[in-house]
Amino acid sequence: MFTGIIETLAKVVAVEKEGTNLHLTLESDLTSELKIDQSLAHNGVCLTVVKIDGSKYTVTAIEETLLKSAIGELEAGSVVNLERAMQLGARLDGHIVQGHVDTTASCTEVVNKDGSWIFSFEYPSNPEHITIEKGSITVDGTSLTVVNSKDNSFSVAIIPYTYEHTRFNSYQVGTKVNLEFDLVGKYIAKLHARQQ
Repeated sequence: MFTGIIETLAKVVAVEKEGTNLHLTLESDLTSELKIDQSLAHNGVCLTVVKIDGSKYTVTAIEETLLKSAIGELEAGSVVNLERAMQLGARLDGHIVQGHVDTTASCTEVVNKDGSWIFSFEYPSNPEHITIEKGSITVDGTSLTVVNSKDNSFSVAIIPYTYEHTRFNSYQVGTKVNLEFDLVGKYIAKLHARQQ
């Protein structure tokens, strides 16, 4: 489990395809604190550390992960949002995030509000993928509050700290991101679908 509070950024230094798997080697200031078999959220995707070499570590994304997320679009030089799994008994500053991406979305608008930013996203229609006004959404692993909720689109307001310390400062119209919808909302949507 994660909280959606990004700890730091990591830089992809190598990408290697092996069959249907993708091995990503990254460099981060957290590498010295990692261990083999540890789970980390990379742009909201939970991946397991399989190798550590100095300041670099390697994770593997399997075909299922590549089909549901934008992880396969990473290349050497890409920057990713990074969060370690939450510790039992720690504060939950964001919301409950599983690290299981539901779908991807495209950035449709970026509005600079002179001190904050409004980012809008559109995703494929699916009755199980819902947002609600002032509800939680995870964009590339970042826990955010939904504004302007619509059937298959929403916006988020970004404060300067989040803009400076996550990938949001690199987003532009067309940027593809990973989405994880609120866990409670997903259960409610599933129950509602069964009653139809």
